[in-house]
Amino acid sequence: MTSSADECCDHKLVVRENKAALVSRLNRIEGQVRGINKMVAEDRYCIDILTQVAAAKSALDSLAMQLLEAHARGCVSGAIKEGDGEAAIAELMQVIRKLG
Repeated sequence: MTSSADECCDHKLVVRENKAALVSRLNRIEGQVRGINKMVAEDRYCIDILTQVAAAKSALDSLAMQLLEAHARGCVSGAIKEGDGEAAIAELMQVIRKLG
């Protein structure tokens, strides 16, 4: 399985169904990062900044897990049914390693 969205069976459907929620979460994360930037610019206490970095990282990790689950349930499941499961699983594992 390639990483091309056009070749992923349900990619567009999976993203479209959750698009508003994903964009909303990304906007909140973007706001968190802007807040961290402001804290650094204002020379705020390191622990307070690190706490916010941890929160932003956790939010990104949660978003990644949501996308991984949607990909596994949609694209990978479809690839397995169509006989291309090994390639889909290899691609999934590669991205999981990058996230780890």
